[in-house]
Amino acid sequence: MVEIKTDTELDAMREAGRIVGRALQAVREHAATGVSLLELDELAATVIAEAGAKPAFLGYLPGFAPTPFPGVICASVNDAIVHGIPTRHRLREGDLLSVDCGAHLDGWTGDAAISFGIGATSPEDLALIEATEQALAAGIAAAQPGNRIGDISHAIAQTAAQGGYGMPADFGGHGIGRAMHEDPHVANHGRPGRGLVLRPGLALAIEPMFIAGGDGRYRIAADGWTMCTRDGSRAAHAEHTIAVTDSGPRLLTLP
Repeated sequence: MVEIKTDTELDAMREAGRIVGRALQAVREHAATGVSLLELDELAATVIAEAGAKPAFLGYLPGFAPTPFPGVICASVNDAIVHGIPTRHRLREGDLLSVDCGAHLDGWTGDAAISFGIGATSPEDLALIEATEQALAAGIAAAQPGNRIGDISHAIAQTAAQGGYGMPADFGGHGIGRAMHEDPHVANHGRPGRGLVLRPGLALAIEPMFIAGGDGRYRIAADGWTMCTRDGSRAAHAEHTIAVTDSGPRLLTLP
C-alpha cells in the first residue's frame, strides 16, 4: 500500500534524514588510505547514536539474504555495487567506495548513499561517480506532482545510456516512511508516462546504481549480501530520500 505523508510527518522524516546525511558526511571526511571499513561503520554508528536515532540497516533481514545484515552502513568497494558488509578491510589509494546509510528516528526513516574515490581517483572513476550523481539529480527533478514513477525511471536510464553505463535490472529505489522499504518500487529503467501518479506527500528513496562496464549483470558474493559486477568493472551508487510536494521535490537527507 502506498502511503501519503502529511507535512508534519515529512518534517519528522527530514530529521531522520538529516542524521543520515551527517553520518555520510562524517564517513566521507574520515575515509582515507589505510582506514578500515569497520572503522567507518563504527563512526556512523556513533553519529547516529549521539543523535538519539537507531541504525536502519543493522539486523535487517530481507527475503533474499541468508543472515541479518551485520553493519550500520553498507560499504561497497570497487566492483561491489551495493550491500557491501563493513569488515577489517583497509582502503587503498585509488579505491572507489560507495556508502549507503539509513536511520530511524521517532518512528520515521531516512536512507541515502554516496560514492567517492580514496586519494588519487582515476578519470574513469570520477566520470562514473559524476554520471551516477547526475542520474540521481535527473530522477529527483522528475519527481513532480502529476508525473509518474516511469518518468523518474526513464530519467535515470537515459543518463546511464548517454554515458554507456550498465545498471542491475532487479534493483532500484523504493517508498520510505515508517519502514525503510515501502511501496512503490522505483525501478531504474522505465517508460515515461507509465506507473503510479506522483502525489504530494509521497516519500521516495531514489537510488541509481551505475556499472562502468556497461553490463548490468551481477553476482552475489560468498557473504550472501555483497552484490558485485560480473565483469569486475567498478560501480557507483547515489541515493537521496525525497518527498513529492506542490512546490517540487524536497530533499530529506541533506546533512
